[in-house]
Amino acid sequence: MAKFLFVLSKDDVETATRCFQFARIAHEKKHEVNLFFIDSGVMWADKTRDFDMATPTGDCANDYLPYLVENEVPVWV
Repeated sequence: MAKFLFVLSKDDVETATRCFQFARIAHEKKHEVNLFFIDSGVMWADKTRDFDMATPTGDCANDYLPYLVENEVPVWV
Protein backbone atom coordinates (compact mmCIF):
# COMPACT_ATOMS: atom_id res chain seq x y z
CA MET A 1 0.00 0.00 0.00
CA ALA A 2 1.30 3.44 -0.96
CA LYS A 3 0.46 6.86 0.41
CA PHE A 4 -0.89 9.51 -1.96
CA LEU A 5 -1.31 13.23 -1.38
CA PHE A 6 -3.24 15.12 -4.04
CA VAL A 7 -2.93 18.92 -3.93
CA LEU A 8 -5.55 20.98 -5.74
CA SER A 9 -4.42 24.58 -6.16
CA LYS A 10 -6.68 25.80 -8.99
CA ASP A 11 -10.35 26.66 -9.25
CA ASP A 12 -10.54 24.87 -12.59
CA VAL A 13 -13.09 22.20 -13.57
CA GLU A 14 -10.67 20.04 -15.55
CA THR A 15 -7.93 20.17 -12.92
CA ALA A 16 -10.30 19.40 -10.06
CA THR A 17 -12.05 16.59 -11.92
CA ARG A 18 -8.72 14.90 -12.68
CA CYS A 19 -7.55 15.36 -9.09
CA PHE A 20 -10.71 13.72 -7.75
CA GLN A 21 -10.55 10.97 -10.38
CA PHE A 22 -6.95 10.03 -9.53
CA ALA A 23 -7.69 10.17 -5.80
CA ARG A 24 -10.63 7.82 -6.28
CA ILE A 25 -8.59 5.38 -8.36
CA ALA A 26 -5.81 5.31 -5.76
CA HIS A 27 -8.31 4.79 -2.93
CA GLU A 28 -10.12 2.01 -4.81
CA LYS A 29 -6.75 0.26 -5.12
CA LYS A 30 -6.54 0.38 -1.29
CA HIS A 31 -3.88 3.09 -1.09
CA GLU A 32 -3.92 5.75 1.64
CA VAL A 33 -5.20 8.99 0.09
CA ASN A 34 -5.33 12.59 1.34
CA LEU A 35 -6.49 15.70 -0.52
CA PHE A 36 -5.29 19.25 0.15
CA PHE A 37 -7.08 22.30 -1.26
CA ILE A 38 -4.78 25.34 -1.40
CA ASP A 39 -4.78 28.74 -3.11
CA SER A 40 -7.83 29.07 -5.39
CA GLY A 41 -8.42 25.32 -5.06
CA VAL A 42 -10.17 26.05 -1.75
CA MET A 43 -13.18 27.11 -3.83
CA TRP A 44 -13.90 23.37 -4.25
CA ALA A 45 -14.73 23.18 -0.54
CA ASP A 46 -17.88 25.24 -1.22
CA LYS A 47 -20.78 22.77 -1.13
CA THR A 48 -23.02 25.17 -3.09
CA ARG A 49 -20.83 25.26 -6.22
CA ASP A 50 -21.72 23.42 -9.43
CA PHE A 51 -20.01 20.02 -9.33
CA ASP A 52 -21.76 18.90 -12.54
CA MET A 53 -19.85 21.13 -14.97
CA ALA A 54 -18.49 18.82 -17.66
CA THR A 55 -14.90 18.65 -18.82
CA PRO A 56 -14.09 18.26 -22.54
CA THR A 57 -14.00 14.47 -21.96
CA GLY A 58 -17.57 14.57 -20.61
CA ASP A 59 -16.93 13.69 -16.97
CA CYS A 60 -17.30 16.04 -14.03
CA ALA A 61 -16.19 16.43 -10.42
CA ASN A 62 -19.47 14.92 -9.26
CA ASP A 63 -18.50 11.64 -10.94
CA TYR A 64 -15.69 11.18 -8.38
CA LEU A 65 -16.08 13.49 -5.37
CA PRO A 66 -19.11 11.75 -3.77
CA TYR A 67 -17.09 8.51 -3.59
CA LEU A 68 -14.29 10.31 -1.74
CA VAL A 69 -16.76 11.88 0.72
CA GLU A 70 -18.65 8.61 1.30
CA ASN A 71 -15.38 6.78 1.96
CA GLU A 72 -14.16 9.53 4.31
CA VAL A 73 -11.03 10.34 2.37
CA PRO A 74 -9.46 13.23 4.34
CA VAL A 75 -9.79 16.64 2.66
CA TRP A 76 -7.72 19.45 4.13
CA VAL A 77 -8.37 23.12 3.43
